Amino acid sequence: MLRIRNLVSGYGKIKVLKNVSMHVDPGEIVTILGANGAGKTTLLSTIAGLVRANSGEAEFKSNNILKIKASAIPGLGCVMVPEGRQVFAAMTVEENLLLGGHAVQKQGRKVLTALLEHQYELFPILRDRKDQLAGTLSGGEQQMLAMGRALMSKPSLVMMDEPSTGLAPLIVKEIFQIIVRLRDEGNTVLLVEQNAKAALGIADRGYVLETGKIIVQGPAEDLLANKDVQRAYLGREK
Repeated sequence: MLRIRNLVSGYGKIKVLKNVSMHVDPGEIVTILGANGAGKTTLLSTIAGLVRANSGEAEFKSNNILKIKASAIPGLGCVMVPEGRQVFAAMTVEENLLLGGHAVQKQGRKVLTALLEHQYELFPILRDRKDQLAGTLSGGEQQMLAMGRALMSKPSLVMMDEPSTGLAPLIVKEIFQIIVRLRDEGNTVLLVEQNAKAALGIADRGYVLETGKIIVQGPAEDLLANKDVQRAYLGREK
């Protein structure tokens, strides 16, 4: 579904990603691990078209997304749930969700209504809060809203940037259960996450990014058993 080859990207003269190559197959949860500043957010932002690549290739379902405007990428089925939620605080929950469905509006009101109902079924608290201003929601509720807003475009690939940041452990557990459900419903997930143990616990495969380079990759269970990964990201060593 997604294939990246020798991707170099960054900000101005600063190269953050240095020849990154990776892939995501349909129906997988793939996690990207790494310390702050490793380039994880830059990687997702480059795929989403928010940061322009310097060189390399990035294909999403055979489309060269490095040549496509960021505003057109969700219409191809690739969406990003940004770090820090970034909901529209002055709009209601339902208005935020409907805004997320902009890419599918041409398919008709019936499709949009069905998508809205699915988000309320997936996140029941959003139905209870649908007329509430998004800025008044708790952090966990805002994270669910950000996820639901992205899912309103009927994506095939959902990229999530640090969905557990700042949330209570019980809410984190619920968020990760929802991510697994998304995969079980046929979605593909590319997950950037600081909580390495939780991410590897639900992922099929993972990559470790360090100073802009992939240094370790493999099945999630192999990364959980890797002593270097344990020492750096899991706080333990067998």
